[in-house]
Amino acid sequence: MERYSDWKSLPKPARGASVAMGNFDGLHLGHQSVIDQARDRNAPLGVISFEPHPREFFAARAGKTVAPFRLMNPEARANRLAKLGVDYLYELPFNAELADQTAEAFARDVLAAGLGVSHVAVGGDFRFGKGREGYAAMLVDLGQRYGFDVTIAPLLHVDGVEASSTAIRTALAEGRPQEAAAMLGHFHRIEGAVLHGEKRGRELGYPTANMSVAGLHLPKLGVYAVKLDVLSGPHQGGYHGAASLGVRPMFGQNTPNLETYIFDFKGDLYGEHISVALVDYLRPEMKFDSLEGLVAQMALDCERARAVL
Repeated sequence: MERYSDWKSLPKPARGASVAMGNFDGLHLGHQSVIDQARDRNAPLGVISFEPHPREFFAARAGKTVAPFRLMNPEARANRLAKLGVDYLYELPFNAELADQTAEAFARDVLAAGLGVSHVAVGGDFRFGKGREGYAAMLVDLGQRYGFDVTIAPLLHVDGVEASSTAIRTALAEGRPQEAAAMLGHFHRIEGAVLHGEKRGRELGYPTANMSVAGLHLPKLGVYAVKLDVLSGPHQGGYHGAASLGVRPMFGQNTPNLETYIFDFKGDLYGEHISVALVDYLRPEMKFDSLEGLVAQMALDCERARAVL
């Protein structure tokens, strides 16, 4: 999959795609249904998304801060889109120029003139243009005016609940990763580089791969059974493990991070890119009276995680 951010000087081979358009945070089943509406239309399959997320841009413009809400960082989203067979990812820079465009100017200048799209698929609740003035039915009319087809994908429900990023965040925050996975169509994953930590796990006999969760929506803090993919380096492949997501209350107040103990693994992963899938929630974070109590609980956590996996 090829990635582009400059829509004003796109190379000719990357023009003319049939695209799905949206923020696609989490790439849940509803998002996938939009992408499927753009597939198999005698054109390369593309996805249009935005960086930063518009919510982040507008908060910064207003001088406000927002609590981390993203389910995926850009790299995780790109990796997932590649697995879904997307040929081109257009990550449009969401800046003042884009935010202040009218709906018609966006359709004319970005979609038609800039990207040269042949077809656009959007969800039924898609909004675009300055002040969110544009809506899905309006895009149909603008497409007829500027030379591209438009398909509106209906909202998708799973077990009577609309598959949405909001519902997935709620399920994760309440420690229900399997419910989130039912809406996602895949396990929720946290991706990033393995960072140097304080090496406490190694000292306790449970060396961990440490990752930052900065900027991401935090699932319920605690211990999880996980599946892990090493995406770079000599140890690439799939593994099982147990992971602690939290602030490590045994050792004072700390920034939340994800620490994963990989079963039956020996090797150096520092600096490598990994993807950790939250399969099942095992227990909340706990503060123990002694390190011996912590180690004993870690052994029980690993035994339970192996059973789950």
